[in-house]
Amino acid sequence: MPRARLTPVSVTEAGAALIDEIGLEKFSMGLLAERLEVKTPALYKHVTSQADLVHRIAVRAMAEFADAIRDAIQGRAGSDALATGAQAMRTYVLEHPGQYAVGDAAAARATGPDDPIIPAVKRVVASWAAMLRGYHLDSSQEIHALRMLRSALHGFSTQEAAGGFQIDASVDNSFTWMINFLDRGLHDITATATAATTTRTPPPGGH
Repeated sequence: MPRARLTPVSVTEAGAALIDEIGLEKFSMGLLAERLEVKTPALYKHVTSQADLVHRIAVRAMAEFADAIRDAIQGRAGSDALATGAQAMRTYVLEHPGQYAVGDAAAARATGPDDPIIPAVKRVVASWAAMLRGYHLDSSQEIHALRMLRSALHGFSTQEAAGGFQIDASVDNSFTWMINFLDRGLHDITATATAATTTRTPPPGGH
């Protein structure tokens, strides 16, 4: 019988914590077994392989990541939603660098149409879209804005998590500067689109 304290969920949670500590490159089932104080074969009563476990961790990570952004922007819109959602993403990546990396990589490796990573990633995209909703972007601009937002926040957060910012200047200030820059750009896109529409539309009774 499997040890009572071990379940697929508990093994996944322990694996997630270990990956955050040491990274996927150093992660192994043997190290996880040591952490859980069991023999390595005991783990295979709950997950089929290391790849299976890592995929479970990825699904868990993307769901938690989406929820973190969703909860942060609840009741907010526009500039406020962008700032709080961006900070929630940054915080998650800093606190869970291994899980975020595993989840981000797994998003491109769904094993089939029923893979649970697919709805998990859709929740992440929905959270990003909610951050942008208050800007009232034209539908043709939304995908570009989403890609820009993901690229900027992913790049900054993963660089910070990896210790990539070594210049003696406030990283918090740089993050705020970037968010303000994105905010101004998004507002400008909306304003430009509105102005173009107004120019094209003749006043009532006009010829």
